[in-house]
Amino acid sequence: MCSYKNFKHVAFGLALGLLQGVTHAADYVDVLDLPARVSALASNSPLSGMARAGERVIAVGQRGHILFSDDAGKHWQQAAVPVSADLTAVSFSGPTQGWAVGNDGVVLHTSDAGATWNKQLDGRQIGNLLVKHYTALASAEPGNEQWPLLVAEGQRLLEQGADKPLLDVWFANDQVGYVVGVFNLILRTDDGGMSWTPLQDRTDNPQGLHLNAIASTGDSLYIAGEQGLLLKWDEQAQRFAAVETPYQGSFFGVIGKPGEVLVYGLRGNVLRSTDGGQSWTPLDTGLHISITAGLVDARGHYRLFTQGGQMLVSQGTGAHMHLVQQPARTPVAGATQSADGALVVAGSRGAQVLAADPALEP
Repeated sequence: MCSYKNFKHVAFGLALGLLQGVTHAADYVDVLDLPARVSALASNSPLSGMARAGERVIAVGQRGHILFSDDAGKHWQQAAVPVSADLTAVSFSGPTQGWAVGNDGVVLHTSDAGATWNKQLDGRQIGNLLVKHYTALASAEPGNEQWPLLVAEGQRLLEQGADKPLLDVWFANDQVGYVVGVFNLILRTDDGGMSWTPLQDRTDNPQGLHLNAIASTGDSLYIAGEQGLLLKWDEQAQRFAAVETPYQGSFFGVIGKPGEVLVYGLRGNVLRSTDGGQSWTPLDTGLHISITAGLVDARGHYRLFTQGGQMLVSQGTGAHMHLVQQPARTPVAGATQSADGALVVAGSRGAQVLAADPALEP
């Protein structure tokens, strides 16, 4: 999940410099300062995240591409985006307010349903943000050994530069939201992204494992991570507490409804809990390929998607999954349902509208 340099461009610039006898490198514009290029092929380029904004569908992906469709994914327009960093996820709190995150610690915000975006945060600021926050806590509690360690972590991030991938974003409303990423990177905002507070001290994640996804099931907020890491927000303790599960592989996502949660990940693994995560039942998916996206559709059915393009469906509850064949499988990294019920997915081949599932139609 690292940021990428344009190798050919750099190599060409160096060669030209040698030929001309110049000693300085060609001008370089950081992807955090370079607006996304408008491309007619953007909707067919790799996309990694998808969300609904009212009746509009939004997709985000490589090189800062953000697309929106007002006809259930049939046609796409490209949004105005101020960065060219690869984007990984997008979340809307309502029909107009949305946030997207990605490589280089970038956080983008829209207030017009995804047509235009502005940058609220990037990786050049995150290290300093951590240093200031935990230095203040260390001054207030000089005997707490945790704070100097987190100050040092912030200093390390500051020295490393901007390369701090954020992997997911979730907003409860127009003001309160979270972004999560690699090595236990987690920030919270209470003012719509105008300011951010580090929460590294409020996660039961001593190994600093990657935080891959954050999602609400309607009555609980979960974070899914690597090596079997699953965290759940504890309102009383004001922290993300560890939840024990029977699987030690990486989780890529969480979906659910009040009273039920599914967590999914590597090698077709899906776990289900109906008691708030106190106990888990592995589901037999019949697959051994990673499950990379999921949603609860308008009729309350669970739909899970794999990196190989398969779709699993569970009607009503998430107790039993069955495979729904697709005429043309496409790898899926993000998925949503349009206002008219169409399933729209994002993946390495861009945005696609999936065929209807007759067995689940009214």
